Amino acid sequence: MATNGDVILEMRHIVKRFGPVTALNDVNITVKRGQIFSICGENGAGKSTLMNVLSGVYPYGTYEGDIVYNGETCKFKTIRDSEEKGIVIIHQELALVPYMSIQENIFLGNQKKKGIAIDADQQRKIAYDVMKKVGLDENPDTLISNIGVGKQQLVEIAKALTKNVKLLILDEPTAALNDEDSKNLLDLIDGLRREQGITAIIISHKLNEIAYSADAVQVIRDGHTISHIDIDAEHPLDQDVLIRDMVGRPLTNRYPVHEPHIGKEMFRVEDWKMHHPLDENRLVAKNVSFNVRAGEIVGMAGLIGAGRTETAMSVFGRQYGTNASGKIFVEGKEVKFPTVRSAIDHGVAYATEDRKVYGLNLMKTIRENTSLASLKELSNKLGVVDETREKQTAEKYRKEFRTKAPTIEMPAGNLSGGNQQKVVLAKWMATDPKVLILDEPTRGIDVGAKYDIYEIIDQLADSGSAVVVISSELPELLGICDRIYTMSAGQITGVFNAKTTNQEELMKYMTSPTALPKDQVFA
Repeated sequence: MATNGDVILEMRHIVKRFGPVTALNDVNITVKRGQIFSICGENGAGKSTLMNVLSGVYPYGTYEGDIVYNGETCKFKTIRDSEEKGIVIIHQELALVPYMSIQENIFLGNQKKKGIAIDADQQRKIAYDVMKKVGLDENPDTLISNIGVGKQQLVEIAKALTKNVKLLILDEPTAALNDEDSKNLLDLIDGLRREQGITAIIISHKLNEIAYSADAVQVIRDGHTISHIDIDAEHPLDQDVLIRDMVGRPLTNRYPVHEPHIGKEMFRVEDWKMHHPLDENRLVAKNVSFNVRAGEIVGMAGLIGAGRTETAMSVFGRQYGTNASGKIFVEGKEVKFPTVRSAIDHGVAYATEDRKVYGLNLMKTIRENTSLASLKELSNKLGVVDETREKQTAEKYRKEFRTKAPTIEMPAGNLSGGNQQKVVLAKWMATDPKVLILDEPTRGIDVGAKYDIYEIIDQLADSGSAVVVISSELPELLGICDRIYTMSAGQITGVFNAKTTNQEELMKYMTSPTALPKDQVFA
Protein backbone atom coordinates (compact mmCIF):
# COMPACT_ATOMS: atom_id res chain seq x y z
CA MET A 1 0.00 0.00 0.00
CA ALA A 2 1.05 3.62 -0.44
CA THR A 3 3.54 4.77 2.18
CA ASN A 4 1.76 8.03 2.90
CA GLY A 5 -1.06 10.15 1.68
CA ASP A 6 0.63 13.09 -0.05
CA VAL A 7 0.11 13.61 -3.76
CA ILE A 8 3.03 13.26 -6.17
CA LEU A 9 1.11 13.83 -9.42
CA GLU A 10 -2.05 15.50 -10.64
CA MET A 11 -3.10 15.72 -14.27
CA ARG A 12 -5.93 18.23 -14.50
CA HIS A 13 -8.48 18.63 -17.31
CA ILE A 14 -6.19 17.12 -19.97
CA VAL A 15 -7.43 17.47 -23.55
CA LYS A 16 -5.42 16.07 -26.47
CA ARG A 17 -6.51 16.27 -30.10
CA PHE A 18 -5.12 14.75 -33.27
CA GLY A 19 -6.66 16.85 -36.02
CA PRO A 20 -10.43 16.44 -35.80
CA VAL A 21 -10.13 13.47 -33.38
CA THR A 22 -10.25 14.18 -29.62
CA ALA A 23 -8.17 11.42 -28.00
CA LEU A 24 -8.43 12.79 -24.44
CA ASN A 25 -11.33 14.89 -23.20
CA ASP A 26 -11.08 16.46 -19.72
CA VAL A 27 -9.11 13.59 -18.16
CA ASN A 28 -8.08 13.92 -14.50
CA ILE A 29 -5.87 11.67 -12.39
CA THR A 30 -4.39 11.95 -8.89
CA VAL A 31 -1.50 9.70 -7.83
CA LYS A 32 -0.27 9.49 -4.22
CA ARG A 33 3.42 9.17 -3.42
CA GLY A 34 4.52 5.56 -3.04
CA GLN A 35 1.49 4.10 -4.82
CA ILE A 36 1.33 1.48 -7.51
CA PHE A 37 -1.33 3.17 -9.63
CA SER A 38 -2.95 1.31 -12.52
CA ILE A 39 -4.59 2.84 -15.59
CA CYS A 40 -7.11 0.62 -17.38
CA GLY A 41 -9.31 0.90 -20.42
CA GLU A 42 -10.01 -0.66 -23.77
CA ASN A 43 -7.51 -0.38 -26.62
CA GLY A 44 -7.79 3.12 -28.03
CA ALA A 45 -9.21 4.55 -24.79
CA GLY A 46 -6.34 7.03 -24.49
CA LYS A 47 -4.16 5.45 -21.77
CA SER A 48 -0.85 5.58 -23.62
CA THR A 49 -1.71 9.03 -25.02
CA LEU A 50 -2.18 10.32 -21.47
CA MET A 51 1.21 8.93 -20.39
CA ASN A 52 2.86 10.39 -23.50
CA VAL A 53 1.48 13.79 -22.47
CA LEU A 54 2.90 13.31 -18.97
CA SER A 55 6.36 12.26 -20.13
CA GLY A 56 6.83 14.96 -22.77
CA VAL A 57 6.46 12.73 -25.82
CA TYR A 58 3.61 15.13 -26.64
CA PRO A 59 5.16 18.43 -25.53
CA TYR A 60 3.60 21.33 -23.69
CA GLY A 61 1.56 23.39 -26.11
CA THR A 62 0.17 20.37 -27.99
CA TYR A 63 -2.43 19.62 -25.30
CA GLU A 64 -4.70 21.52 -22.90
CA GLY A 65 -4.69 21.19 -19.11
CA ASP A 66 -2.07 21.10 -16.36
CA ILE A 67 0.52 18.62 -15.09
CA VAL A 68 1.29 19.21 -11.41
CA TYR A 69 4.24 17.13 -10.21
CA ASN A 70 5.53 17.46 -6.64
CA GLY A 71 3.41 20.57 -6.27
CA GLU A 72 4.95 22.27 -9.32
CA THR A 73 3.12 22.94 -12.59
CA CYS A 74 5.35 21.40 -15.27
CA LYS A 75 5.62 22.26 -18.94
CA PHE A 76 7.71 19.46 -20.44
CA LYS A 77 8.95 20.12 -23.97
CA THR A 78 10.86 16.84 -24.32
CA ILE A 79 11.27 13.44 -22.64
CA ARG A 80 14.59 14.66 -21.26
CA ASP A 81 12.74 17.46 -19.42
CA SER A 82 10.51 14.95 -17.62
CA GLU A 83 13.42 12.59 -16.91
CA GLU A 84 15.33 15.42 -15.23
CA LYS A 85 12.42 15.61 -12.77
CA GLY A 86 12.59 11.85 -12.16
CA ILE A 87 9.71 10.78 -14.45
CA VAL A 88 10.73 7.82 -16.63
CA ILE A 89 8.47 5.96 -19.08
CA ILE A 90 9.02 2.42 -20.36
CA HIS A 91 6.98 1.86 -23.51
CA GLN A 92 5.35 -1.41 -24.51
CA GLU A 93 7.73 -1.64 -27.48
CA LEU A 94 11.02 -1.67 -25.60
CA ALA A 95 13.53 0.99 -26.65
CA LEU A 96 16.57 -1.31 -26.71
CA VAL A 97 19.17 -1.84 -29.43
CA PRO A 98 19.44 -5.62 -29.97
CA TYR A 99 23.05 -5.68 -31.17
CA MET A 100 24.38 -3.55 -28.34
CA SER A 101 25.26 -4.94 -24.91
CA ILE A 102 23.17 -4.70 -21.74
CA GLN A 103 25.59 -2.11 -20.36
CA GLU A 104 25.53 -0.01 -23.54
CA ASN A 105 21.73 -0.04 -23.55
CA ILE A 106 21.52 0.95 -19.88
CA PHE A 107 23.50 4.12 -20.61
CA LEU A 108 22.21 4.81 -24.13
CA GLY A 109 21.78 8.58 -24.36
CA ASN A 110 22.88 8.91 -20.73
CA GLN A 111 26.58 8.05 -20.89
CA LYS A 112 28.86 8.74 -17.94
CA LYS A 113 31.87 10.77 -19.04
CA LYS A 114 35.36 11.60 -17.82
CA GLY A 115 36.16 14.79 -19.65
CA ILE A 116 35.01 14.25 -23.24
CA ALA A 117 35.47 10.46 -23.13
CA ILE A 118 33.01 7.84 -21.87
CA ASP A 119 33.99 6.59 -18.43
CA ALA A 120 33.71 2.84 -19.10
CA ASP A 121 34.84 1.83 -15.60
CA GLN A 122 32.20 3.98 -13.89
CA GLN A 123 29.49 2.75 -16.28
CA ARG A 124 30.40 -0.87 -15.62
CA LYS A 125 30.31 -0.32 -11.85
CA ILE A 126 26.91 1.40 -12.01
CA ALA A 127 25.60 -1.24 -14.44
CA TYR A 128 26.52 -4.04 -12.03
CA ASP A 129 24.81 -2.15 -9.20
CA VAL A 130 21.50 -1.49 -10.97
CA MET A 131 21.45 -4.97 -12.54
CA LYS A 132 21.79 -6.45 -9.06
CA LYS A 133 18.93 -4.27 -7.78
CA VAL A 134 16.58 -5.56 -10.48
CA GLY A 135 17.74 -9.18 -10.19
CA LEU A 136 19.39 -9.35 -13.62
CA ASP A 137 22.09 -11.99 -13.30
CA GLU A 138 23.86 -11.53 -16.63
CA ASN A 139 27.23 -10.37 -17.90
CA PRO A 140 26.87 -6.64 -18.72
CA ASP A 141 28.58 -7.33 -22.07
CA THR A 142 25.82 -9.76 -23.16
CA LEU A 143 23.98 -8.60 -26.28
CA ILE A 144 20.31 -7.68 -25.84
CA SER A 145 19.47 -10.06 -28.71
CA ASN A 146 20.75 -12.96 -26.60
CA ILE A 147 18.39 -12.46 -23.65
CA GLY A 148 14.64 -13.03 -23.44
CA VAL A 149 11.86 -10.47 -23.26
CA GLY A 150 11.52 -10.84 -19.49
CA LYS A 151 15.17 -9.92 -18.95
CA GLN A 152 14.88 -7.10 -21.48
CA GLN A 153 12.18 -5.57 -19.27
CA LEU A 154 14.64 -5.72 -16.38
CA VAL A 155 17.22 -3.90 -18.53
CA GLU A 156 14.69 -1.11 -19.12
CA ILE A 157 14.03 -0.81 -15.37
CA ALA A 158 17.79 -0.84 -14.65
CA LYS A 159 18.12 1.92 -17.25
CA ALA A 160 15.45 3.92 -15.40
CA LEU A 161 17.29 3.52 -12.08
CA THR A 162 20.38 5.22 -13.56
CA LYS A 163 18.18 8.28 -14.20
CA ASN A 164 17.27 8.70 -10.52
CA VAL A 165 13.67 7.72 -11.21
CA LYS A 166 10.98 8.88 -8.78
CA LEU A 167 7.88 8.16 -10.91
CA LEU A 168 8.15 5.08 -13.11
CA ILE A 169 5.57 4.62 -15.90
CA LEU A 170 5.25 1.14 -17.42
CA ASP A 171 3.04 0.59 -20.48
CA GLU A 172 1.87 -3.04 -20.59
CA PRO A 173 5.07 -4.31 -18.92
CA THR A 174 3.88 -7.93 -18.71
CA ALA A 175 2.20 -8.20 -22.12
CA ALA A 176 4.96 -10.46 -23.51
CA LEU A 177 5.66 -12.36 -20.27
CA ASN A 178 4.36 -15.63 -18.88
CA ASP A 179 2.63 -15.78 -15.49
CA GLU A 180 5.81 -16.52 -13.51
CA ASP A 181 7.88 -13.76 -15.12
CA SER A 182 4.95 -11.35 -14.77
CA LYS A 183 4.70 -12.02 -11.02
CA ASN A 184 8.46 -11.58 -10.62
CA LEU A 185 8.32 -8.23 -12.42
CA LEU A 186 5.40 -6.98 -10.32
CA ASP A 187 7.18 -8.09 -7.15
CA LEU A 188 10.28 -6.19 -8.31
CA ILE A 189 8.24 -3.00 -8.79
CA ASP A 190 6.71 -3.46 -5.34
CA GLY A 191 10.21 -3.91 -3.89
CA LEU A 192 11.44 -0.71 -5.56
CA ARG A 193 8.44 1.11 -4.14
CA ARG A 194 9.10 -0.15 -0.60
CA GLU A 195 12.90 0.14 -0.57
CA GLN A 196 13.49 3.24 -2.71
CA GLY A 197 10.20 5.10 -2.47
CA ILE A 198 9.51 4.87 -6.20
CA THR A 199 5.94 5.56 -7.33
CA ALA A 200 4.73 3.48 -10.28
CA ILE A 201 2.00 3.98 -12.88
CA ILE A 202 1.21 0.76 -14.72
CA ILE A 203 -0.96 0.48 -17.82
CA SER A 204 -2.30 -3.07 -17.95
CA HIS A 205 -5.10 -5.20 -19.36
CA LYS A 206 -4.46 -8.16 -17.04
CA LEU A 207 -7.10 -7.82 -14.35
CA ASN A 208 -5.61 -10.47 -12.07
CA GLU A 209 -2.30 -8.57 -12.07
CA ILE A 210 -4.05 -5.30 -11.23
CA ALA A 211 -5.79 -7.00 -8.32
CA TYR A 212 -2.43 -8.42 -7.19
CA SER A 213 -0.29 -5.29 -7.35
CA ALA A 214 -2.25 -2.03 -7.54
CA ASP A 215 -3.24 0.37 -4.75
CA ALA A 216 -5.61 2.29 -7.01
CA VAL A 217 -7.10 1.95 -10.50
CA GLN A 218 -8.21 4.69 -12.88
CA VAL A 219 -10.49 3.70 -15.76
CA ILE A 220 -10.46 5.66 -19.02
CA ARG A 221 -13.01 4.99 -21.75
CA ASP A 222 -13.16 6.73 -25.11
CA GLY A 223 -10.84 9.48 -23.86
CA HIS A 224 -12.91 10.26 -20.74
CA THR A 225 -12.27 9.63 -17.05
CA ILE A 226 -14.80 7.00 -15.95
CA SER A 227 -13.90 5.92 -12.42
CA HIS A 228 -11.24 5.80 -9.71
CA ILE A 229 -11.10 2.70 -7.49
CA ASP A 230 -8.96 2.45 -4.35
CA ILE A 231 -7.82 -1.06 -3.40
CA ASP A 232 -6.73 -2.42 -0.02
CA ALA A 233 -7.11 -5.56 2.09
CA GLU A 234 -10.58 -4.52 3.25
CA HIS A 235 -11.67 -3.41 -0.23
CA PRO A 236 -10.33 -5.91 -2.81
CA LEU A 237 -10.82 -5.22 -6.49
CA ASP A 238 -14.20 -6.26 -7.91
CA GLN A 239 -13.13 -7.34 -11.39
CA ASP A 240 -16.71 -7.41 -12.69
CA VAL A 241 -17.14 -3.73 -11.76
CA LEU A 242 -13.80 -2.92 -13.41
CA ILE A 243 -14.84 -4.70 -16.62
CA ARG A 244 -18.16 -2.85 -16.67
CA ASP A 245 -16.38 0.48 -16.32
CA MET A 246 -13.85 -0.43 -19.03
CA VAL A 247 -16.24 -1.66 -21.72
CA GLY A 248 -19.40 0.23 -20.73
CA ARG A 249 -21.45 -2.90 -20.22
CA PRO A 250 -21.43 -6.00 -17.99
CA LEU A 251 -19.38 -8.90 -19.37
CA THR A 252 -20.85 -11.82 -17.47
CA ASN A 253 -18.73 -14.44 -19.24
CA ARG A 254 -15.09 -13.82 -20.22
CA TYR A 255 -15.29 -16.50 -22.92
CA PRO A 256 -18.11 -17.11 -25.40
CA VAL A 257 -20.14 -20.27 -24.91
CA HIS A 258 -19.12 -22.53 -27.79
CA GLU A 259 -20.32 -25.98 -28.79
CA PRO A 260 -17.64 -27.57 -31.02
CA HIS A 261 -18.46 -29.62 -34.11
CA ILE A 262 -15.29 -31.62 -34.58
CA GLY A 263 -14.69 -33.53 -37.80
CA LYS A 264 -11.85 -35.39 -39.49
CA GLU A 265 -8.18 -34.79 -38.81
CA MET A 266 -7.11 -31.71 -40.76
CA PHE A 267 -3.48 -31.19 -39.72
CA ARG A 268 -0.79 -33.43 -38.30
CA VAL A 269 2.87 -32.88 -37.46
CA GLU A 270 5.03 -35.91 -36.72
CA ASP A 271 8.53 -36.13 -35.21
CA TRP A 272 9.41 -32.51 -35.97
CA LYS A 273 13.01 -31.67 -35.19
CA MET A 274 14.67 -28.30 -35.61
CA HIS A 275 17.98 -26.77 -34.50
CA HIS A 276 18.76 -23.30 -33.18
CA PRO A 277 19.70 -20.85 -35.97
CA LEU A 278 22.93 -19.81 -34.21
CA ASP A 279 23.87 -23.16 -32.62
CA GLU A 280 23.37 -26.17 -34.87
CA ASN A 281 24.09 -28.55 -31.99
CA ARG A 282 21.13 -27.25 -29.96
CA LEU A 283 17.75 -28.85 -30.61
CA VAL A 284 14.87 -26.40 -30.19
CA ALA A 285 12.15 -28.87 -31.25
CA LYS A 286 12.67 -32.49 -30.21
CA ASN A 287 10.43 -34.94 -32.07
CA VAL A 288 7.36 -32.72 -31.66
CA SER A 289 4.12 -34.38 -32.75
CA PHE A 290 0.57 -33.03 -32.56
CA ASN A 291 -2.67 -32.95 -34.54
CA VAL A 292 -5.83 -30.87 -34.88
CA ARG A 293 -9.17 -31.73 -36.45
CA ALA A 294 -11.63 -29.71 -38.51
CA GLY A 295 -13.73 -27.55 -36.20
CA GLU A 296 -11.35 -28.08 -33.30
CA ILE A 297 -9.46 -25.45 -31.27
CA VAL A 298 -6.23 -26.87 -29.89
CA GLY A 299 -4.06 -24.94 -27.43
CA MET A 300 -0.29 -24.95 -26.95
CA ALA A 301 0.79 -24.18 -23.38
CA GLY A 302 4.37 -23.67 -22.26
CA LEU A 303 6.75 -21.35 -20.48
CA ILE A 304 9.09 -18.98 -22.34
CA GLY A 305 11.77 -21.13 -23.95
CA ALA A 306 9.51 -24.17 -24.35
CA GLY A 307 9.76 -23.88 -28.15
CA ARG A 308 6.10 -23.32 -29.07
CA THR A 309 6.57 -20.27 -31.30
CA GLU A 310 9.84 -21.58 -32.75
CA THR A 311 8.19 -24.87 -33.72
CA ALA A 312 5.22 -23.11 -35.31
CA MET A 313 7.48 -20.79 -37.31
CA SER A 314 9.61 -23.71 -38.44
CA VAL A 315 6.62 -25.76 -39.57
CA PHE A 316 5.15 -22.74 -41.39
CA GLY A 317 7.65 -22.44 -44.22
CA ARG A 318 10.93 -22.86 -42.30
CA GLN A 319 10.86 -19.32 -40.89
CA TYR A 320 12.97 -20.28 -37.90
CA GLY A 321 15.88 -22.59 -37.20
CA THR A 322 18.06 -24.92 -39.26
CA ASN A 323 18.11 -28.58 -40.25
CA ALA A 324 14.37 -29.02 -39.77
CA SER A 325 12.98 -32.50 -40.35
CA GLY A 326 9.77 -34.42 -39.78
CA LYS A 327 6.45 -34.98 -41.52
CA ILE A 328 3.49 -32.66 -42.10
CA PHE A 329 0.06 -33.87 -43.20
CA VAL A 330 -2.89 -31.77 -44.41
CA GLU A 331 -6.17 -33.71 -44.72
CA GLY A 332 -4.23 -36.98 -44.50
CA LYS A 333 -1.83 -36.17 -47.33
CA GLU A 334 1.87 -35.60 -46.62
CA VAL A 335 3.01 -32.16 -47.78
CA LYS A 336 6.22 -30.11 -47.81
CA PHE A 337 6.50 -26.46 -46.75
CA PRO A 338 9.91 -25.22 -47.94
CA THR A 339 8.54 -21.65 -48.08
CA VAL A 340 5.78 -19.57 -46.50
CA ARG A 341 4.05 -19.37 -49.87
CA SER A 342 3.93 -23.16 -50.12
CA ALA A 343 2.29 -23.37 -46.69
CA ILE A 344 -0.34 -20.79 -47.69
CA ASP A 345 -0.98 -22.63 -50.97
CA HIS A 346 -1.73 -25.78 -48.95
CA GLY A 347 -4.27 -23.92 -46.81
CA VAL A 348 -2.15 -23.28 -43.72
CA ALA A 349 -1.93 -19.79 -42.16
CA TYR A 350 0.12 -18.45 -39.26
CA ALA A 351 -0.72 -15.24 -37.40
CA THR A 352 2.48 -14.14 -35.68
CA GLU A 353 2.74 -13.03 -32.03
CA ASP A 354 4.37 -9.75 -33.13
CA ARG A 355 1.64 -8.09 -35.18
CA LYS A 356 3.46 -4.75 -35.43
CA VAL A 357 6.66 -6.20 -36.91
CA TYR A 358 5.61 -9.34 -38.79
CA GLY A 359 1.81 -9.28 -38.93
CA LEU A 360 1.09 -5.90 -40.51
CA ASN A 361 2.57 -3.15 -42.62
CA LEU A 362 1.63 -0.26 -40.37
CA MET A 363 2.11 2.28 -43.16
CA LYS A 364 -0.40 0.49 -45.39
CA THR A 365 -4.18 0.74 -45.15
CA ILE A 366 -6.61 -1.77 -43.68
CA ARG A 367 -7.53 -2.69 -47.26
CA GLU A 368 -3.94 -3.33 -48.30
CA ASN A 369 -3.14 -5.34 -45.17
CA THR A 370 -6.27 -7.45 -45.45
CA SER A 371 -5.34 -8.53 -48.97
CA LEU A 372 -1.62 -9.12 -48.34
CA ALA A 373 -1.79 -12.92 -48.02
CA SER A 374 -4.43 -13.42 -50.73
CA LEU A 375 -3.14 -11.21 -53.56
CA LYS A 376 -2.72 -14.30 -55.73
CA GLU A 377 -6.42 -15.15 -55.39
CA LEU A 378 -7.48 -11.51 -55.89
CA SER A 379 -5.46 -11.06 -59.09
CA ASN A 380 -6.33 -11.82 -62.70
CA LYS A 381 -4.28 -14.00 -65.07
CA LEU A 382 -1.93 -11.11 -65.73
CA GLY A 383 -1.20 -10.71 -62.01
CA VAL A 384 -3.14 -7.44 -61.67
CA VAL A 385 -5.10 -7.07 -58.41
CA ASP A 386 -8.85 -6.70 -58.84
CA GLU A 387 -9.35 -3.60 -56.70
CA THR A 388 -13.12 -4.03 -56.52
CA ARG A 389 -12.80 -7.53 -55.03
CA GLU A 390 -10.00 -6.32 -52.75
CA LYS A 391 -12.22 -3.54 -51.36
CA GLN A 392 -15.19 -5.88 -50.99
CA THR A 393 -13.10 -8.39 -49.05
CA ALA A 394 -11.61 -5.76 -46.71
CA GLU A 395 -14.99 -4.13 -46.10
CA LYS A 396 -16.61 -7.52 -45.43
CA TYR A 397 -14.18 -8.33 -42.63
CA ARG A 398 -14.18 -4.78 -41.25
CA LYS A 399 -17.93 -5.12 -40.67
CA GLU A 400 -17.94 -8.77 -39.55
CA PHE A 401 -15.13 -8.25 -37.03
CA ARG A 402 -16.49 -4.89 -35.85
CA THR A 403 -13.13 -3.23 -36.51
CA LYS A 404 -13.28 0.32 -35.14
CA ALA A 405 -12.29 2.33 -38.19
CA PRO A 406 -14.41 4.68 -40.31
CA THR A 407 -12.96 3.35 -43.57
CA ILE A 408 -10.77 0.57 -44.94
CA GLU A 409 -8.43 3.28 -46.23
CA MET A 410 -7.25 4.10 -42.69
CA PRO A 411 -3.57 3.19 -42.09
CA ALA A 412 -3.18 0.13 -39.85
CA GLY A 413 -0.72 2.08 -37.68
CA ASN A 414 -3.58 4.39 -36.59
CA LEU A 415 -5.59 1.52 -35.10
CA SER A 416 -5.55 0.35 -31.49
CA GLY A 417 -3.90 -2.98 -30.69
CA GLY A 418 -7.16 -4.92 -30.62
CA ASN A 419 -8.26 -3.55 -33.97
CA GLN A 420 -4.84 -4.23 -35.49
CA GLN A 421 -5.23 -7.84 -34.37
CA LYS A 422 -8.62 -8.00 -36.10
CA VAL A 423 -6.94 -6.88 -39.34
CA VAL A 424 -4.31 -9.62 -38.91
CA LEU A 425 -7.08 -12.20 -38.53
CA ALA A 426 -8.93 -10.75 -41.52
CA LYS A 427 -5.77 -11.07 -43.60
CA TRP A 428 -5.61 -14.80 -42.91
CA MET A 429 -9.38 -15.37 -43.04
CA ALA A 430 -9.26 -13.96 -46.58
CA THR A 431 -7.07 -16.93 -47.60
CA ASP A 432 -9.88 -19.34 -46.56
CA PRO A 433 -7.47 -21.41 -44.45
CA LYS A 434 -7.87 -25.08 -43.64
CA VAL A 435 -5.51 -24.64 -40.71
CA LEU A 436 -4.86 -21.43 -38.77
CA ILE A 437 -2.09 -21.13 -36.18
CA LEU A 438 -2.63 -18.15 -33.87
CA ASP A 439 0.39 -17.11 -31.81
CA GLU A 440 -0.60 -15.03 -28.74
CA PRO A 441 -3.74 -13.71 -30.51
CA THR A 442 -4.86 -11.49 -27.61
CA ARG A 443 -1.50 -10.18 -26.33
CA GLY A 444 -1.81 -6.54 -25.21
CA ILE A 445 -5.55 -6.46 -25.91
CA ASP A 446 -8.25 -5.31 -23.50
CA VAL A 447 -10.93 -7.57 -22.09
CA GLY A 448 -13.69 -6.31 -24.42
CA ALA A 449 -11.63 -6.72 -27.60
CA LYS A 450 -10.47 -10.15 -26.38
CA TYR A 451 -14.08 -11.31 -26.35
CA ASP A 452 -14.44 -10.19 -29.97
CA ILE A 453 -11.27 -12.14 -30.91
CA TYR A 454 -12.59 -15.26 -29.15
CA GLU A 455 -15.82 -15.02 -31.14
CA ILE A 456 -13.79 -14.78 -34.36
CA ILE A 457 -11.80 -17.89 -33.36
CA ASP A 458 -15.06 -19.75 -32.69
CA GLN A 459 -16.35 -18.58 -36.07
CA LEU A 460 -13.22 -19.96 -37.74
CA ALA A 461 -13.69 -23.35 -36.10
CA ASP A 462 -17.40 -23.41 -36.95
CA SER A 463 -16.53 -22.80 -40.60
CA GLY A 464 -14.55 -26.06 -40.58
CA SER A 465 -11.03 -24.71 -40.07
CA ALA A 466 -8.64 -26.38 -37.65
CA VAL A 467 -7.29 -23.81 -35.18
CA VAL A 468 -4.10 -23.94 -33.09
CA VAL A 469 -3.77 -21.28 -30.36
CA ILE A 470 -0.41 -20.57 -28.70
CA SER A 471 -0.96 -18.55 -25.53
CA SER A 472 0.88 -17.71 -22.31
CA GLU A 473 -2.44 -17.17 -20.51
CA LEU A 474 -3.66 -20.50 -19.14
CA PRO A 475 -7.20 -19.24 -18.31
CA GLU A 476 -7.51 -18.23 -21.98
CA LEU A 477 -6.53 -21.68 -23.22
CA LEU A 478 -8.90 -23.35 -20.76
CA GLY A 479 -11.68 -20.94 -21.77
CA ILE A 480 -11.54 -21.30 -25.56
CA CYS A 481 -9.85 -24.62 -26.44
CA ASP A 482 -11.10 -28.17 -26.87
CA ARG A 483 -7.72 -29.83 -26.27
CA ILE A 484 -4.45 -28.47 -24.89
CA TYR A 485 -0.91 -29.70 -25.49
CA THR A 486 1.84 -28.81 -23.03
CA MET A 487 5.42 -28.20 -24.15
CA SER A 488 8.62 -28.09 -22.12
CA ALA A 489 12.23 -27.82 -23.35
CA GLY A 490 11.25 -28.40 -26.96
CA GLN A 491 9.08 -31.48 -26.49
CA ILE A 492 5.42 -32.37 -26.05
CA THR A 493 4.89 -33.42 -22.44
CA GLY A 494 1.11 -33.83 -22.21
CA VAL A 495 -2.26 -33.53 -23.94
CA PHE A 496 -5.49 -32.72 -22.08
CA ASN A 497 -9.21 -32.24 -22.52
CA ALA A 498 -9.61 -28.52 -21.84
CA LYS A 499 -12.96 -29.06 -20.12
CA THR A 500 -11.60 -31.46 -17.50
CA THR A 501 -8.10 -30.14 -16.75
CA ASN A 502 -6.96 -27.11 -14.73
CA GLN A 503 -4.09 -24.62 -14.47
CA GLU A 504 -2.24 -26.65 -11.84
CA GLU A 505 -2.19 -29.79 -13.98
CA LEU A 506 -1.07 -27.85 -17.05
CA MET A 507 1.73 -26.14 -15.11
CA LYS A 508 2.94 -29.50 -13.80
CA TYR A 509 3.44 -30.75 -17.36
CA MET A 510 4.74 -27.38 -18.62
CA THR A 511 7.72 -27.95 -16.32
CA SER A 512 8.05 -31.70 -16.89
CA PRO A 513 11.33 -33.06 -18.33
CA THR A 514 9.60 -36.15 -19.73
CA ALA A 515 8.25 -36.30 -23.28
CA LEU A 516 4.79 -37.76 -23.87
CA PRO A 517 4.99 -41.13 -25.67
CA LYS A 518 4.04 -40.72 -29.32
CA ASP A 519 1.19 -43.24 -29.11
CA GLN A 520 -0.54 -40.89 -26.61
CA VAL A 521 -0.03 -37.65 -28.57
CA PHE A 522 -2.87 -38.04 -31.06
CA ALA A 523 -5.65 -38.31 -28.50
